[in-house]
Amino acid sequence: MGDITNDLLYEVLKSIQGRLDKLETGQSEIRQELISIRGHMIAIQQDTHNIYGMLGRHDDRLDRIERRLELREMAEGPQKTYDPSPSDQTP
Repeated sequence: MGDITNDLLYEVLKSIQGRLDKLETGQSEIRQELISIRGHMIAIQQDTHNIYGMLGRHDDRLDRIERRLELREMAEGPQKTYDPSPSDQTP
């Protein structure tokens, strides 16, 4: 078996330290990307919430319009059917 010297151990430890520095840098970049993705997800959730709110308001408006139309139809009474031929024709 070869002799293991302090210089050899020192070189191996330096290479391990360099690799750990690269891992920490990569981990930091990944963390920043996750923070960015989280921000985009929150924005999407807020947009979806706003869309549901708008749809709810439109639904309420349609309900009110339908109720008003039903009340108006009841007040006007039955409607006559449309007759395209005029009844006052003189030959």
